[in-house]
Amino acid sequence: MFRITSSCSFRFREKASVFLTELHPAGDPESRAAVLAQLRKRDFDANHHCSAWRQGVPVAGQGCDDDGEPSGTAGGPMLRVLEGEQLTDVLAVCIRWFGGTKLGTGGLVRAYTEGVQGAVAEARAGGLLQEVRILRIGRISVPAELAHLPYAALGAFPEAEIAGQDFTEQGVVVTFRMPPGREAQLEALWQERSRGGRIHWE
Repeated sequence: MFRITSSCSFRFREKASVFLTELHPAGDPESRAAVLAQLRKRDFDANHHCSAWRQGVPVAGQGCDDDGEPSGTAGGPMLRVLEGEQLTDVLAVCIRWFGGTKLGTGGLVRAYTEGVQGAVAEARAGGLLQEVRILRIGRISVPAELAHLPYAALGAFPEAEIAGQDFTEQGVVVTFRMPPGREAQLEALWQERSRGGRIHWE
């Protein structure tokens, strides 16, 4: 997944209509509302301010708004681009100044899709995309004399990162992080090596 580190924009013309698409870092409803209000005030003469957004790692919410364009021709296509590019904590706003020539349903879908694709390309070219790694946190508790066992098991998974080791009255707690997807394999290996031990996940 990716976040953008700074705002960027992409402008183009389609059959006399001008489209200006902007991407803004925005990880919560308040940020999105503030950006939209600012753009509506700045470009008050535009006919539409269509938008799409995604939030959270992993994504916990997303949405879109056609802002007066025919249903499904603006916000939805914009959101699909954000999904395809795996962007999150972002607000995409496509501002349209109508030029007098109707684009039709297919033309609108293509235009709003092109707008967000162009803005993402600008962000990528400008080095504004930051990769966000999704990691699960796990903890393994063992008696002190078996402190080596978690490290041996985790060593079989190169993507696992040791985050810390804490000593308790019961023994040792090893905390680690790893990308999701192989939890079941690690749990099976740990149960085998620890004779029934469990991994506690966050």
